[in-house]
Parts: sequence; structure tokens; C-alpha cells
Amino acid sequence: MVHYIGIDVLRSLYEAILERRDGDVKTSRTAKLFAQGRKRVASKVGEEAVEVVIEAMRDHEQGVVLESADLLYHLVALWAEMGIKPDVVLAEMRRREMTYGIAEKLPKGEDSPRVPHINPAPAKNRKTK
Repeated sequence: MVHYIGIDVLRSLYEAILERRDGDVKTSRTAKLFAQGRKRVASKVGEEAVEVVIEAMRDHEQGVVLESADLLYHLVALWAEMGIKPDVVLAEMRRREMTYGIAEKLPKGEDSPRVPHINPAPAKNRKTK
């Protein structure tokens, strides 16, 4: 039986990632991931998303579960790297639910609501053109 955990698991994961991101890269996979930079964190989100799709197309339920957990970890790591707290994302989902009745993906376009301004974490090794 699976018990409902709720959204606090995302907050807990976020806090754990923040605690580990500056750790020893030899002993912490999170520290190693952050040491590789934002592009690597972002690419891991894409990689894990593709793996979820592959497992779904193979009709491997357990594979989807495992890859989804990996995807959520890397997505929350990306939020942490960019200084985006889970509550900002959750508030956007709630706003959509209140506006549209469900937390659906909004259409893109000029009339689409904008996400509130977020003060991102300073980028490491950002190159300017």
C-alpha cells in the first residue's frame, strides 16, 4: 500500500539539497552535481524526463516510478541552483487551479499570465557576450 506523502516531501528534498550542495564532491552526489554547474543540472532534468518517457512507452510501471523519482530530484536540484523555492512553483500550480479549476499547463502567448519576479541565485561562471 502506498501512503500519501504530500508536497512536504518536495520541501524536505529541497532543504536536503541545499545542505549538501556545497559538500565534499567525493562523498556527495549532490555536491558533485552542483560543482558541474547549472547546465549539467538542467541537462540531468532533460535526461531523466526522457527516461520516464522511455519507461512509459515500454509499459514498465516500476521503471516510470523509479525514473520519476530521479526526475523530481533533479528538478528540485535545478530549482535550488536557480534560487527558486518549491513554494513558488506550488503557488503557481495553486493559482492555475484557482483560475482554471485544475492545475493545467497554460497556453503560451502574449495574454498568458506571467510568473512573479524571482530573485535568482547568482550564476557561477556566467559568461557575458
